[in-house]
Amino acid sequence: MKLSAMKCVPCMGGVPPLKGSELNKLQKELGHDWKVVKQHHVEKDYKFKDFKQTLSFVNKIGKVAEEQGHHPNIEFTYGKAKVSIYTHKINGLTVSDFVLAAKIEKIKRG
Repeated sequence: MKLSAMKCVPCMGGVPPLKGSELNKLQKELGHDWKVVKQHHVEKDYKFKDFKQTLSFVNKIGKVAEEQGHHPNIEFTYGKAKVSIYTHKINGLTVSDFVLAAKIEKIKRG
């Protein structure tokens, strides 16, 4: 099943974060220039022509995040949004982080 078609599953803690080959496999499946940083979070920078387009994208991310019950960190300014995702409960990565990233990528690609 494609990551973007899956649903985020709430993490209640008590599980180890993904590491090594598990992360590599999910990163490859996610693609689209998403980076796994220090086996802790995934991130990507998006560029837009102006503030209005950036804000629209961020608002769309917010809608999906609320639907999924999983919320990314977003930094945005004129023409740029940086999205960073990890599971706060375990201070690391789960499959749901990649699912949310895939859903965000789907927003951008239309």
